[in-house]
Amino acid sequence: MEAPIISRSIFQNISPVDHRYSISEKEVFDSLSPWISEEASIKACVRAEISLVIAHLKMRGRLTESVRLELEKAASLASPAQVYAEEERTHHNIRALVNVLKTRVPEEAAPLVHLGATSVDILDTSLAWRMKGAALQVAVPLLARLETLLCDFAEKEAETPQVGRTHGQHAVPITLGFAMAEYVARLGKSILEIERLAGLLKGKLSGAVGAYNAASMIVKDPEELERLYLRELGLEPSEYSNQLVEPEYLLRLLLEYNIAFGIIANLADDLRNLQRSEIDEVREGFSDSQVGSSTMPQKRNPWNSEHVKSLWKAFMPRVTSFFMDQISEHQRDLTNSASQRFIADYVAGFCMAVSRMKSVIEGLSADREKLAANLRGGNIPGGIFAEPAYILLAESGVQDAHELIRRITLKAEKERLSFAAALSGEPEVLTRIGAKMLELGLINSMTEKLSFFEHPENYSGLAAKKAGSLARKYRKLMERRTYVY
Repeated sequence: MEAPIISRSIFQNISPVDHRYSISEKEVFDSLSPWISEEASIKACVRAEISLVIAHLKMRGRLTESVRLELEKAASLASPAQVYAEEERTHHNIRALVNVLKTRVPEEAAPLVHLGATSVDILDTSLAWRMKGAALQVAVPLLARLETLLCDFAEKEAETPQVGRTHGQHAVPITLGFAMAEYVARLGKSILEIERLAGLLKGKLSGAVGAYNAASMIVKDPEELERLYLRELGLEPSEYSNQLVEPEYLLRLLLEYNIAFGIIANLADDLRNLQRSEIDEVREGFSDSQVGSSTMPQKRNPWNSEHVKSLWKAFMPRVTSFFMDQISEHQRDLTNSASQRFIADYVAGFCMAVSRMKSVIEGLSADREKLAANLRGGNIPGGIFAEPAYILLAESGVQDAHELIRRITLKAEKERLSFAAALSGEPEVLTRIGAKMLELGLINSMTEKLSFFEHPENYSGLAAKKAGSLARKYRKLMERRTYVY
């Protein structure tokens, strides 16, 4: 029975993934469709069934190149629409697929379709094949491009002074590149782990309860049949399976996606805050025709960063259902049959957030004047030097150095002085600090002792060095990725 062709405007779709984001992130949507669309799901099951037929023929010594070509042609003729139409009759998706496929393969191969398999031998295996492909062909390359852009930005701004912030307050100086290097390091490790975990996804052909009961009636070595079947799909067998593949293989991959998603959302939040009017240290790209507000023409909202954070809020909680799908009663129940279908939505949402963050970093610019002004400002201009002043004073042998410097900062704040000006009012303290700086080679003469505290960009530790080294390290690691699948 031929299924009717369904024609539906994308604006009639229910999920925003399939209309709003399929338009704005068209390249990502198009690259994911061959792996996670409903058509991809059915075609992957067809591919698994054909792989099983090939495995049977290999075990019997009857596989030839011409037969393989005929089977591959048959796979292309079994359309998702036909499978859906047959499912209306059978009310069973895999039996419907098998019935359609039996009419397409060569007559002598028809008895081998689904022979010895249970539905989940096909469903779990095809899901692993699709998730591996989506990871290695779409998610990891997309992440690697984002990571490379982050490396470029971190290296470019490695020496650009920026005030460090803890608890929303000015701390001590860093560099803008160092701030970005945080995400270079965190995301870089997650990308490598996603790639590794995708390569560990498993399949199965162990039957209804995982004990190879049916396959034992067909071949002497059921595990060899399983290996041949999975080798056609670039997979290996699950070490143990009941009716299901051990769920932890896929769970670990999805959890690592969620970790990477959180890192990207954290970056989006940082960038959004750095674009606040009172901070204004970086800016997203903004086209000439772009509108920031329907009523305030001057607005340039950080909407792309906000969009990434919002996608994370929508998809991050889905990790709960991933954990819930870990549990199945005895050898299998059907409580994951609906929830597992939404993995595709999650992967799509994640990849679209990565793509959007990539566009943010591509257009990101730094306002070096504002960065310098913020570094020198604060409620106590130059107050970030309180830390080195305290340390140098303590190193000079003053036991209550922290308390002495704290009192100087209170004086500066009360009298609206810079830290350097307040420090100059304590000649004995300044002399002890200056002597220690001279000893350490921080200044060349005692006449320079106060000027050190007037240039906060000089106190940034290893920020520039770390930014550069991490950028170079992870750029090389991304260049070594092959993404072959």
